[in-house]
Amino acid sequence: MNAASAEYLDLQPIRVVRGTVRLPGSKSISNRALLLAALAQGTTTLREVLDADDTRHMLTALRALGVRCEDAGARAVTVHGVNGAFPVKKADLFLGNAGTAVRPLTAVLALCGGEYRVDGVARMHERPIGDLVDALRQLGADIRYPGSEGFPPLAIGAGNVRPRSEISIRGNVSSQYLSGLLMALPLLGAKTVVRVEGELISKPYVEITLNAMRGFGVDVGRDGWAAFTVPAGAHYVSPGELYVEGDASSASYFLAAGAISGLSGGGPVRVEGVGRDSTQGDVRFAVALEQMGAAVSMGEHWIEATAGADAKRSGRLRAVDIDCNPIPDAAMTLAIAALFADGTTRLRNIASWRVKETDRIAAMAKELAKLGATVEEGADYLRITPPPQWRAAVIDTYDDHRMAMCFALAALGGVAVRINDPGCVAKTFPDYFRVLAGIARH
Repeated sequence: MNAASAEYLDLQPIRVVRGTVRLPGSKSISNRALLLAALAQGTTTLREVLDADDTRHMLTALRALGVRCEDAGARAVTVHGVNGAFPVKKADLFLGNAGTAVRPLTAVLALCGGEYRVDGVARMHERPIGDLVDALRQLGADIRYPGSEGFPPLAIGAGNVRPRSEISIRGNVSSQYLSGLLMALPLLGAKTVVRVEGELISKPYVEITLNAMRGFGVDVGRDGWAAFTVPAGAHYVSPGELYVEGDASSASYFLAAGAISGLSGGGPVRVEGVGRDSTQGDVRFAVALEQMGAAVSMGEHWIEATAGADAKRSGRLRAVDIDCNPIPDAAMTLAIAALFADGTTRLRNIASWRVKETDRIAAMAKELAKLGATVEEGADYLRITPPPQWRAAVIDTYDDHRMAMCFALAALGGVAVRINDPGCVAKTFPDYFRVLAGIARH
């Protein structure tokens, strides 16, 4: 069955997994690098770029804006930078459900003097963007809401944009707002201090942004997580060539599979393309997995996981109470690992799940219960108690790639699992089910 076009995919119980997986490129790094390469002076060849829906939306948008982006072979793109000025000054851009494209492109387009419409799928109309728009309006940006106030679609005009020495932005809903704003500010060429109002969530993703900007010649100053300074005269310059790390969020599924399978004699599973020196926050998933009783080893460009000695003896992982704010995407995989734990696991500080591709707290609670788990859902937490008796289940995925990838691991519980709309994984990992099948033993 072709998962890309099928209405559902039936997964038979998986006895064990073991082997090595080469990860696709990081979505977060790929889309940041594509945009910065487009804005830079000079030509950049990006290697190991993720080839999936979200990056295709970014590439399509950049081409519509007049940026020449050429296929440079397997998983490589050559981007001819426009030195901060898109040639096309009027365009309608459709960006699907790609938050890593909508947020930074909105910021850049608002400051570059043109008329643009930014839109996406129906779910994107439910994902807030008002905090970013409010910050951009402090600079004189002209942004209107043709639909609901505070949500895409957006109509962006030329405005009367001028630098300000200091602006503010809220940080407690999505770190992508701050990331988008920081990536856009060098277009103004002036020193700007950005102050964060409230607690900044998902800080590691902002770290990815700062590293990406540094790679293109803009070094942003930082006062803790409360203020960021874009220096005067900053502009993006091509590094010539840049390699994209493997996706740390995608690594979580295979590392968890190795730990779970190790409970019954399987594992280890090694992922290649990301390792101890990763700039991605989700690499910390490995630490959380260790807290649950996994044995994890790590090299410069690889991570490997199986069950630790105590977990093997007991046949269960350890239940944990963990703050998941630093690993919001990979934390979903912990919810599945919790099904194999020795008690109730609590995942805290996950309010950002509510405004992702779907309301992930509600969706996870509903689907975990189908497998027989007892789940308590809060405003920003989930409590998960493993099933006393596993149940075969039909899993709805809510057009959310991570729901599909997470719940495929439930087949390690010894039950058949049907994944509805398996093609949704095309957002970030089109080959996911094929890769999982490659390390599975039934």
